[in-house]
Amino acid sequence: MIDVHAHIGTGSSGITAQSHWAYYTNLAFGVTTTHDPSNGTEMVFTNSELQKSGALVGPRIYSTGSILYGAEAPFKAIVSNLEDAKSHLRRLKAVGAFSVKSYNQPRRDAKQQIIEAARELKMMVVPEGGSTFFWNMSMILDGHTGIEHSIPVSPLYKDATTLLAKSETYYTPTLIVSYGGLWGENYWYMKTNVWENERLLKFTPRDVIEPRSRRRMMAAEDDWNYIENAKAANVAAKAGAKVTLGAHGQLQGLGAHWELWMFVQGGMTPLEAIRCATINGATYLGLEKDIGSLETGKLADLIVLDKNPLQEIRNSVAIHYVMLNGRLYDGETMDEIGTRMKKRGKFWWE
Repeated sequence: MIDVHAHIGTGSSGITAQSHWAYYTNLAFGVTTTHDPSNGTEMVFTNSELQKSGALVGPRIYSTGSILYGAEAPFKAIVSNLEDAKSHLRRLKAVGAFSVKSYNQPRRDAKQQIIEAARELKMMVVPEGGSTFFWNMSMILDGHTGIEHSIPVSPLYKDATTLLAKSETYYTPTLIVSYGGLWGENYWYMKTNVWENERLLKFTPRDVIEPRSRRRMMAAEDDWNYIENAKAANVAAKAGAKVTLGAHGQLQGLGAHWELWMFVQGGMTPLEAIRCATINGATYLGLEKDIGSLETGKLADLIVLDKNPLQEIRNSVAIHYVMLNGRLYDGETMDEIGTRMKKRGKFWWE
């Protein structure tokens, strides 16, 4: 699985744990590649290199680094002309980014300058529409690589879905935090006893799980607006738009499966939802020659399941083994097995 909108913690105060629970949790739930569209530049690219070298166990980590933020903030990225935009992108590309996030840039010409700079430097630009439909539409028209977070209007009609499909702009709706009403994360807290999920408890601190899952929102089944957003994403996909999976870091690992299940709630078949979670994400990130499907010549990423998710999508969590880049892990313990036998390191609370 590829989570293209994965906010994963990288540590604090410049310190990364040798056994990083968030990375292990994602891998234990079969997320083998992540793209974080907002993280501290120094920490996220350091951790990416540590993961590549084998010093940290976890999914592949890609990121935009720090966002190109247009609103007033200590980290505001001022874009007054094309050269400003190139300067920001060169800086991020030098530390390992192949994507940047254009966020709350108030002027449309500034957004366009960032896109033009990215074309010259061969980088992606992902924006955030901030629950504003007209911003989303103008972002598609201007040529952003994708739009992230849900389009706030449901249903979507032919004008919007045709634009999304013909532009080849990718769509990551993050239904787990969707706009316009009650979002998906709270639905799964309502419907399942998350604090009893044994796999999750092995890799995630209880103080992360219990406050949100035990004291949970209750709402009528017909009041969950994220399902309308999911239906709209399905309509867009049927029109030819490429939809991808992004779990927004709401609950590491398990959240990606919730996102997968919510695609099916919106009308996708299990196989269509799985494509959103795999090959669509790989193509979005420009990595389809290496990951996203099981083919000769690609990197050996796979999940071995005990139950068939094509029969019931919630079987996606019945994970027996996870393989990342040819290394095989026991899904229950995250001990490395096969040719290299290696016990998982301890977490700080153990």
